Parts: sequence; C-alpha cells; structure tokens
Amino acid sequence: MMFLVRAAFWICVMLMILPVAGPSADGPTASEKASIDALSALAAAGATVSDVKGFCERQPGACDVGSQALKLMGERVGVGAAMLQDYFGGEATTGAAATPAAKLTAPARDTLTPADRKPAWRGQPAGARAA
Repeated sequence: MMFLVRAAFWICVMLMILPVAGPSADGPTASEKASIDALSALAAAGATVSDVKGFCERQPGACDVGSQALKLMGERVGVGAAMLQDYFGGEATTGAAATPAAKLTAPARDTLTPADRKPAWRGQPAGARAA
C-alpha cells in the first residue's frame, strides 16, 4: 500500500514538472528558436541578473524572509551532515556533535586490552588424556 502512495506522489511531481501539451500558441516557433544565438541568450541572462539584484530594493520583506529561510536551511544541512559524518565514523566538526559535552559522552574507540585480544584457550579438557 505504501508503495502505491509513494508512486502516486512521484507521478504527481513528474506531471507538475513535465510540460502537459506540445508547443503552446504563444511560445517561439521552430524558426524563432533557430534564430536565437549565444550572444542574445547571454544578453538576456545579464538582464535577468540585473533585475534580480534590484528585487531586494523593491521587496525588502521578501528578501528578509528568504535570507532567514536560507540561514535556517543551512543550519539544518550542517547538523544533518555532522550527524551523517558521526554515524559513518568520522569526527564531526559542525553542529551539535562538535560541542565539548558531546565529545565527552561519545564512546571511546579501541577499548580492548591486550588480555582481551589474546585468543581463547582451545586445548584439551582437564580430564582428557592424549592417546
């Protein structure tokens, strides 16, 4: 049942991303697509970048919320990366695992003594004699 729910979810995501129909009436035709060269595409990209730079001046509230969301996402990614690194055996340098208290409570490695490493005795039992 869970497989069907997951499959339906991913199908819905793909349907939102993929175009629904063929070329629309207001999109560029094949001859217009062929006439677009690299310089005009670069000029359009430059205009887009300059417009994005002015967005924060036009909408300061949206930029504040966006920067807070990016900061929160960055912190969560850092904590998640530290947890994965700690799980796979590396020493974590960021997040909650980097605090001194976490390092004190972490289990020590290589705690076997030389006596623990010696193999168990596999000789004959005490009452048995060699024939």
